[in-house]
Amino acid sequence: MTNSESLDTRFGSVLVSQALAQEMAADSRVVVFGEDVADLGGVFGATRKLRQTFGADRVFDTPISETAFIGMAVGAAQSGLRPVVELMFVDFLGVCFDQIANQMAKNHYMSGGTVTVPLVLRTAVGSIGSAAQHSQVLAATFAHIPGLRVVFPSDHADLQGMTVAAVRSDDPVVILEHKKLLKARTNELMLSSASPAHASISPASLEGVRVHGQGEVVLVAAGWMVQLCAQAAEQLRLQGVGVRVVDLRSLNPLDRDGLAEAVRGSDLVVVVDDDYLRYGISGEVAISLAERLDDACPRVRRYGLDISQPASRVLEDDVLPTSAGIVTRVLSWSRERG
Repeated sequence: MTNSESLDTRFGSVLVSQALAQEMAADSRVVVFGEDVADLGGVFGATRKLRQTFGADRVFDTPISETAFIGMAVGAAQSGLRPVVELMFVDFLGVCFDQIANQMAKNHYMSGGTVTVPLVLRTAVGSIGSAAQHSQVLAATFAHIPGLRVVFPSDHADLQGMTVAAVRSDDPVVILEHKKLLKARTNELMLSSASPAHASISPASLEGVRVHGQGEVVLVAAGWMVQLCAQAAEQLRLQGVGVRVVDLRSLNPLDRDGLAEAVRGSDLVVVVDDDYLRYGISGEVAISLAERLDDACPRVRRYGLDISQPASRVLEDDVLPTSAGIVTRVLSWSRERG
């Protein structure tokens, strides 16, 4: 799984910026706005240099009012623009939830299809030592809402390609960008690829699972957790355990049939998630497999969080999923089988 031949040292945030620049150059309707996306270039650098290239009319900072600028983005999308708006941290979702759940997601349906909302909402998720109010994922919250496409890229190729596809989509799309993926260089990832620096970036599918490897144990995840699963898979192989890693990629729609086929014939499925365990993606994966595989469904175990993120880095390391933790749990559950 290791892409040792790659010499690409670009950060994930740079790849997002390149994808946005490509689409802005191709389509004058694409505009980018949010808190600190223009002068600063985004808190993680994902919109850096866009204002210098495309000007203040198409890339601009907004006041600190998520309700206002996401509502403005909905109106702009319905009026013919293709806005890309950044919700700086997913934890701020509560401030603008009405605009997302009742406007962005519903207006196409409530207009009988006469109104489209080609809006991309990018937001940073996951923990990098920022405590309980800046470390959440909330993926299941978005995926729960009808009318939204919700994608969760796990590598730099999807981070780029899904950004391009989302900008071109006539549907409202939420892109969950894990902070660790934005901060990682391409050659640091277990599973990694991206378009060359000056090459055209092709759109990636906004649907469908991806499977890496073969084995009787299956690790299912989305976002950064897929990278941890890839690390765990390598460690487990050294101990004689064959592992498949299933990357969900899209949470809404969730490719339930593709997921079922990806785990068919396995002995154990472990769903790894750094979102909250209760009422979350891992439960949705488990019930989807049970409904489709019936008596052939393998044992499903879940590994995730059920508490708010602590401020202490030491405590954070104890509660977040890790590759070593995945290995330990897989071996423990495998021993249960005898």
